[in-house]
Amino acid sequence: MTNYRLISWNVNGIRAIHKKGFLDWFEGEDVDMLCLQETKAQIDQLPKKLVNVPDYNSYFHSAERKGYSGVVTYSSLEPNNVYEGMGISKFDIEGRLQRLDFDDFTLINVYYPNGGSGDERLHYKLEFYDAFLDYVNDLRDSGFNLVICGDLNTAHKPIDLARPKANEDVSGFLPVEREWVSKFLDNGYVDTFRMFNQEGENYTWWSYRTKARARNVGWRLDYFFVNEEFKDKVKKSYILSDVMGSDHCPICLELEI
Repeated sequence: MTNYRLISWNVNGIRAIHKKGFLDWFEGEDVDMLCLQETKAQIDQLPKKLVNVPDYNSYFHSAERKGYSGVVTYSSLEPNNVYEGMGISKFDIEGRLQRLDFDDFTLINVYYPNGGSGDERLHYKLEFYDAFLDYVNDLRDSGFNLVICGDLNTAHKPIDLARPKANEDVSGFLPVEREWVSKFLDNGYVDTFRMFNQEGENYTWWSYRTKARARNVGWRLDYFFVNEEFKDKVKKSYILSDVMGSDHCPICLELEI
């Protein structure tokens, strides 16, 4: 048996979180793969300490636009293959997706678009969602077992946010966004957190503007998914709600293979 511990975290700026003790936290975590989203940096803008973390391989996929989007994966295991993007230019230029193939599974680190900046961005988000579903279905149908993590930018059900009624017309909880999440799950994917926890008040994002975290007025926007055929390998899936430094907190997945 091989055990894996994976963490996913939207850090809202890797340079910002570095100044808040990120590497000390990272060093204290027993983690095999750490996936970060919304890094907001090109690799040449980063201190070497963030690029060359002892005992980890690091893989950066940045947006063409500086200070925007971006993902990075740190892995204690060297992957067999690393791919950037889905092969669709209008999505890939925003640095939103990495795929790392390991012997036991394929890891997809993804920062899904936010649809809150008007109709054009909502349309872009929904287009990304559909392209992503085609992308992962092709991989799954080719025999890959998938671990998908990241900031989905949508709360799926009323239990996944503190104030569902007040946010029915807000991107992140629109019916069309929630319907896509249901469609995604119906395609044979599992929300691993809900395998273990059916309770409310479990959130991963809180608005800075309203000091919502202190009151736990939040949203569950960050997820670990696996394909249905792989779910018996999932041993734990939980939220690291005590970890500070971003408006999101990390989430964790433990596998036994």
